[in-house]
Amino acid sequence: MRRQVTFQAGMGMALLAGVTSLALAADAGNKDMVQIPKGEFTMGSHEHSDEVKHQVVLDAYLIDKYETSNARYKEFMRATGHPAPAYWDDPRLSKPEQPVVGVSWTDANAFCKWEGKRLPTEAEWEKAAKGPEGDNHYPWGHHLDPKKANYGQNVGRTMPVDAYPEGVSGYGVYNMAGNVFEWVDDWYDPKYYRTSNALNPKGAEKGYNFANQGPVKVLRGGSWLAPETSLHTSHRFWNQPENNSYGVGLGFRCAKSVNAVSEEAVQAGRDAFIQALVGMGAEKNADAMASIEKALAADPNNKEYLATRELIQKTMKK
Repeated sequence: MRRQVTFQAGMGMALLAGVTSLALAADAGNKDMVQIPKGEFTMGSHEHSDEVKHQVVLDAYLIDKYETSNARYKEFMRATGHPAPAYWDDPRLSKPEQPVVGVSWTDANAFCKWEGKRLPTEAEWEKAAKGPEGDNHYPWGHHLDPKKANYGQNVGRTMPVDAYPEGVSGYGVYNMAGNVFEWVDDWYDPKYYRTSNALNPKGAEKGYNFANQGPVKVLRGGSWLAPETSLHTSHRFWNQPENNSYGVGLGFRCAKSVNAVSEEAVQAGRDAFIQALVGMGAEKNADAMASIEKALAADPNNKEYLATRELIQKTMKK
């Protein structure tokens, strides 16, 4: 009996090591993303009439640590045949480590979907920029510092997506002031903040139609060309989603939702996961599969459980 227990324990450790490596591979899709915790923050400011201060509560989510680079966008173009954006060959703006520019909202949305992500909501973008304090005027604090952002043609080009580490937000997100304006998911309406939901706001139902040019989407963050007044974390700008006018300063970053799981579901999933490992150690693959499916029913997006199911499926095919 002792030999059997020892064997099963050893098998469990080996299987767990395999599961861990697969889970780490699954995490690659979240590489260079920052998780923003669930909580409340102060959205808006007193700067402009469309930025009325109000309290917002957001569920946890992930957001790209960096603006989307030319290198990443090139992979997207190769994989999908998507056309190159404006300024793709501009020597000031085309280095692999620089942020992609000249993209429309439609381009940015297509890229994020290709990566299994989405554009952040306006509220998500602002919370990531304001940091844990929840009300910073700039990502790094309340006072402008020209050494912490690329704006006002001070440099004359975009900077690498990991430039200005001293200017990151309190959550560790880079270049949320300057470098490139960033598309977000929301339609722009100058009066939206007066009626928006307090919980997970998604933006106006339709965009404001400026001068009958078509409804507009929100842009955030200022750019290498824009003045310092556009750098504050609540500043709102806009453009038609198909338009890349002033595209020399238009870029984006992506986000991803985090699905919350109750404590009861977590425990139920963990118990079933342990049973699955025991079944694998005893070479009872059918029982192991039944257990891991129970674990996934409790916690469907758990990468460890998904990786374990993949291991069991491989074993059953041998």
